[in-house]
Amino acid sequence: MKSFITIKELKEKISKKELTAKEIIAYYIDRFKKYDPVVKSALEIFDEESIINATDQNGPLAGIPGLIKDNISQKDRRLTCASRILENFVTTYDATAVDRLKKSGAPLIGRANMDEFAMGSSTETSAFFKTTNPWDVTRVPGGSSGGSAAAVAAGLVPWALGSETGGSVRQPAGLCGIVGFKPTYGLISRYGLVAYGSSLDQIGIFATTAYDAAAVCSAIAGHDERDSTSLAVEPKDYTAQLDGKLPTNLRIGVVQNALHAEGMDSEVVAAIERAIEEYKKMGAIIHYVTLPTFDYSAAAYFIISRAEGASNLARFDGVRYGMRSTDAKNLKELYSKTRHDGFGQEVRIRIMVGNYVLSAGHAGEFYENAKKVQRLIRAEMVNTFKDVDMLIMPTQPAPAFKIGAFDTDKLQMDLQDYFNCPMNLSGNPALSIPCGFSKNGLPIGMQLVGPHLSEAIIFKVADAYQQQTLWHTMHPKGFE
Repeated sequence: MKSFITIKELKEKISKKELTAKEIIAYYIDRFKKYDPVVKSALEIFDEESIINATDQNGPLAGIPGLIKDNISQKDRRLTCASRILENFVTTYDATAVDRLKKSGAPLIGRANMDEFAMGSSTETSAFFKTTNPWDVTRVPGGSSGGSAAAVAAGLVPWALGSETGGSVRQPAGLCGIVGFKPTYGLISRYGLVAYGSSLDQIGIFATTAYDAAAVCSAIAGHDERDSTSLAVEPKDYTAQLDGKLPTNLRIGVVQNALHAEGMDSEVVAAIERAIEEYKKMGAIIHYVTLPTFDYSAAAYFIISRAEGASNLARFDGVRYGMRSTDAKNLKELYSKTRHDGFGQEVRIRIMVGNYVLSAGHAGEFYENAKKVQRLIRAEMVNTFKDVDMLIMPTQPAPAFKIGAFDTDKLQMDLQDYFNCPMNLSGNPALSIPCGFSKNGLPIGMQLVGPHLSEAIIFKVADAYQQQTLWHTMHPKGFE
């Protein structure tokens, strides 16, 4: 079997009986054994027998394995969120997305490394180890879903699940040269996703092609009565309209204040401008738009995510599950020692900031104003999509940075989500797609953003671009 084979190709080989599910699972387990000591994308790879026993043998993804970010519940597996506080916690139920994947026949091969509790943009805050970028192992894969992204980029699995609060699927997808998809808020159930910022969190998908991402989305999207934020949307086949053609008279808006933002790497700008020209050749009508509220989105995202994170992580206190301090003399010490020893520095900082912006005397100044900005962003997006069908903007300001580059500059680390967090605040669907490489061989990504529930169009526009370009067929050396 060739390396970097797609879901579409695997389905064809399975249908022709050229490959069996057992052979495919064994192949990918071997790839993890061979290559993951370098990439360090997985916290755990399960044994072959338990993978097969946990999976239905029929369905659209039968025999096609994937990796699950370790903040998404898999029954009878450990669920750590890459944190010491949950290091030995075994969950008792499947997330809705996991349950639907199993019913679709997809073998779930393991647990992906991540930034602790999804708090980070580089997968450097994991309590266990740092994940590297397959294109250059001295650089980060992005985060917080860096393990999932790196595994797909290295060809260790054809697809993976991640999660987003402020861009944690699209940003690592851009840095790793693959497709990263964030759905409309509420399209994919959050039941079984460990909460960070509940009003922003979404399960997302990594793959090498738009078609493959659409295939996984088809398996897991749709209403779930166990998630109060789930939309009343019926499941559908998002691959059905992927014919390599753009919708007729497609209007694409280029977000100028994103593409030409201060500090943008010139190679990133050039790559996206070439992609825009490609869309022109395919018949798209290009408009140039400015979205003023984007300038305030990062600040609003920082405040809202940290406020909700502080609230959600209050449940990890050493009382009911997870790590528990053994030398606490009273309840107050139990809380403080458990949380201090169990949480890493980044998580503790975000909890403290979150508590501050929610505190008496400061909630109006920070949290309530941030929610007002969020409403303005949503309104601006609605108005913008009256004039265009799709937006194009950067995924990242620059290619992947060196591991440790921002250890002493937390603001620059936070600003890695600058182009991604507006869509988490607005709830719009967005997809990052590879569109080029820097001179030193690092991937560059661009985003396609659509109106609410425009996933079918986004996949179609992304697929059309990939039919005309070869960026998605290029893979890092050393993983053949």
